[in-house]
Amino acid sequence: MTRRPDEAQSLRDLARLRRVRDRIDRDYAQPLDVEVLASGVHMSAGHLSRQFRQAYGESPYSYLMTRRIERAMALLRQGELSVTEVCFEVGCSSLGTFSTRFTELVGMSPSAYRRGQALATQGMPSCVAKQVTRPIRNREAPAREPELD
Repeated sequence: MTRRPDEAQSLRDLARLRRVRDRIDRDYAQPLDVEVLASGVHMSAGHLSRQFRQAYGESPYSYLMTRRIERAMALLRQGELSVTEVCFEVGCSSLGTFSTRFTELVGMSPSAYRRGQALATQGMPSCVAKQVTRPIRNREAPAREPELD
């Protein structure tokens, strides 16, 4: 049984998108941009962005920032580095952009997260802590309810 040419091309594109996603997962702390990622799989930046969004529901940049924020959350829970050091450790070059994206995904600033979550996950295996504290993608962090005194 032979595959149609469109189906075969779709499978090749999906394999290339998985290579891009794997590279982001592996090299999240390196300077990556869509042009670099696209050239690595012989696609144009625009085509890669469209195909990646269609396959995974978000842009390559958004996926990269989510990976960086996940790693930053783990580093902040450990409490050994400052927020600025964590920012640069995960590959962000702007503390402002890092803090803004962190707050969008997590629902609190990196400093507030560091204060509140260090004790909340204490004694928890790191694999469980990572799952429990996984950031929410696409700006879906729930709004905090006002506290009534």
